[in-house]
Amino acid sequence: MNADHLRKLETELPNPDTRGIDGMDTLEILAAINREDGKIAAVIQNCLPALAEMVDHIYSCLENGGRLFYIGAGTSGRLGVLDASECPPTYGVSPDLVQGIIAGGDSALKKSSEQAEDSPENGKNDLILHNLTGRDAVIGLAASGRTPYVIGALDYARSVGAYTGAISCVSHAKLSGHAQTAIEAVTGPEAITGSTRMKAGTAQKMILNMVSTSVMVKMGKVYRNLMVDVQPTNEKLAVRASSILQECLGCSSERAKDLLSASKNQVKLAILMGLTDLPAEPAQTYLEKAKGRLNKAVALWRAENEAAPL
Repeated sequence: MNADHLRKLETELPNPDTRGIDGMDTLEILAAINREDGKIAAVIQNCLPALAEMVDHIYSCLENGGRLFYIGAGTSGRLGVLDASECPPTYGVSPDLVQGIIAGGDSALKKSSEQAEDSPENGKNDLILHNLTGRDAVIGLAASGRTPYVIGALDYARSVGAYTGAISCVSHAKLSGHAQTAIEAVTGPEAITGSTRMKAGTAQKMILNMVSTSVMVKMGKVYRNLMVDVQPTNEKLAVRASSILQECLGCSSERAKDLLSASKNQVKLAILMGLTDLPAEPAQTYLEKAKGRLNKAVALWRAENEAAPL
């Protein structure tokens, strides 16, 4: 892309509303940034139909034994790694299920490696290293919608039959033409011209939250609106696990503690045990029949036991 084309991207345009930011006092600077951030949710709302399509495809891939890969460079790549890394403790999934790949490798998470984004071959090679298959899903992330590294990755993913999605923050993004589903969250000029870690980065973070959360809900990792596959691996998460049981069962903290102990700290299993008064092993059997979906496991137990509604 030549310099003239780059300067025409919405993310690179000067913002007339913050042109005098260098002469503002602290409160005025913060208010100006906040006004710009307030525009992001409405932009994403316009993307919901395409987002729903993306989520449904990813869910289908994961249900059929595939994995989800986010791949990007710079801020976009870091956001993908962040979202992927939060799935295991939040939803109890394997670290292999959702993975983030950043141009330049893990060292680029802390130290900028911007030149790594210019090679399509590097994007392809990074997916080859992860043994990408046709069962997997690959979501390319690029605020500018033009990163060669990401385009190379998407082209390779399509060549092996993987599902491909693209998330960018400009209109008519080049990236969109290399993916089956394209999200263009056009956030407009940044408060600081070209600083796409700001509005564009925030939009990408919000979209990734929506994607991974929606997929996990569809996979049965949520009951009501509670993260029932949370892994209580530290004090905060142990307190959260206990609170989830108390919320679902209306029980005391002591009862929650006993159920967690009996279930070996499997929150979903502990809830089913509390709802049905079943021991761990038969309760686990119901969960397996329901493919890990707690509401379906409860329904199966009710149907077999003619239990009164819980």
